[in-house]
Amino acid sequence: MNKTKRQLILNKGTEKFIFRYESGEEDKLLDALIDQAKDKRTDFDWFDAAVLSFKLAQSLIGQADKLLHENTDEQPLSATSRENESE
Repeated sequence: MNKTKRQLILNKGTEKFIFRYESGEEDKLLDALIDQAKDKRTDFDWFDAAVLSFKLAQSLIGQADKLLHENTDEQPLSATSRENESE
């Protein structure tokens, strides 16, 4: 199965933080955000982690909504079909 490659980018002043991950491995991305926020050697802080976590959540909601609409559009179930199935 081919996983979709995705990325989240945060521009902070002159720095750019790029996090690349595969679809389905969002938990690893969240772990990476936490690790980066804990690392005192970078300017990436907990607020930055929260911002990217929010962006990730919005992306996942959008993907779920798209899948929901695709499935609804492909297989409409009319009231008459439901009645015939129960007989």
